[in-house]
Amino acid sequence: MSRSPSVSVVFVCHDGEGRILLARRSAGARDEPGTWDCGAGALEYGETFEAAVTREVTEEYTAAPLAIEQAGVRNVLRGDSHWVAVVFRVRLDPSLVRIGEPHKFDALGWFSPSSLPSPLHSQLPATLALLY
Repeated sequence: MSRSPSVSVVFVCHDGEGRILLARRSAGARDEPGTWDCGAGALEYGETFEAAVTREVTEEYTAAPLAIEQAGVRNVLRGDSHWVAVVFRVRLDPSLVRIGEPHKFDALGWFSPSSLPSPLHSQLPATLALLY
């Protein structure tokens, strides 16, 4: 049986004034609970990148994107997982942002890229390296 990598959209949301939005992964998160991370989700069959980003951002943060810009691509090999992460910068209105999936996240915060919270999710530094 052959296996293929999955494709995900990864989004680093920002406020247009230099701050990025990070979510702390809750005890119910799929992996690395307690770490701070940007958002991500699977690309569904037949879906455009922009549609996937819009759907996932709205699900996770309850706010629709104001702007979506592709920032790069990562080929992620982690343990027995393999996925292609298409990374986007997404501008949001901070006043509309809320936790939309409390089973995955238990806190949100706006941070300067030079002053990030800790601990960070293991994949976040490589994602941010595409943006800064």
